[in-house]
This record gives sequence, C-alpha cells and structure tokens, in this order.
Amino acid sequence: MIYRVVIDTNLFVGACLGQGAAYRVVAACLRGECVPLMSAALFAEYEDVLGRDELFKSSRLTPAERDELLDIFLATCSWTRIYFAWRPNLPDEADNHLVELAVAGGARFVVTRNLRDVARMELRFPELRVLSPEDFLKEIKT
Repeated sequence: MIYRVVIDTNLFVGACLGQGAAYRVVAACLRGECVPLMSAALFAEYEDVLGRDELFKSSRLTPAERDELLDIFLATCSWTRIYFAWRPNLPDEADNHLVELAVAGGARFVVTRNLRDVARMELRFPELRVLSPEDFLKEIKT
C-alpha cells in the first residue's frame, strides 16, 4: 500500500544533512513508496528554512544542490489545497498547518521529529498518526 504522508520541514532538513532516518524517508518519497502532500504554507516553510545557511554548515550539499533536491521532492508531491482550517490546537500554533494538510489530503501519517508538540493535538483524527521517521520506515516496510 502506498500511503499519503506529510513530511515535516525538520525531516527535509535532516535529509539535506545526511541524517539516516530522515534521509531514508525522503528517499522513500522519491522512489514512490509513499506520496508526500504539499500545501502553500508547507512550501513556504520549506523555502524559508532552506534559506537559513547557518542550519546547513555541516551539510555536504551546496545551496544549489539543496534547491535541486527540493525541486525533485516537490515533483513527487501531491499539491493539496486546504479549504477548511481545522485548528487542532497544537502547543505550537505554527504546526497546526501540518495536521490541516494531512486532513485535507487524506494522509495517514505526519512524519516529524517534533513528536512532543504535533502528537498533542486537542482535536483528534482517528485515522491520522504522528510518527518519528524511524517508526514511519518500519510502518511502510510491513
């Protein structure tokens, strides 16, 4: 089964830095093992974070290579419009858009390193799971 997923920005940064599980999640998207969802808000966040050179001091990728990886990743994404703001009331208001994208696009998973905040939503969606990249990789291998 190919799952629809939301890949948090912190995973894409981790992939650019060569961090194992984050890299393998992005690679799974590029191989078509899952379909990442993308929205205008998430795209803006990706672009903002990728422009912060201080985050990538230890990256083997140049800024041009990071941009190219983002372009390739975006080509695998299913662009999703969010017509209704669910406001799941996450501890960090800036993370609400991840859950809204997942609900709007019918995602089964939100994959993030920020489990503490994203998994603590007040408004629950029974079919949506918030997983670490390691747990997500186990899920798609079974």
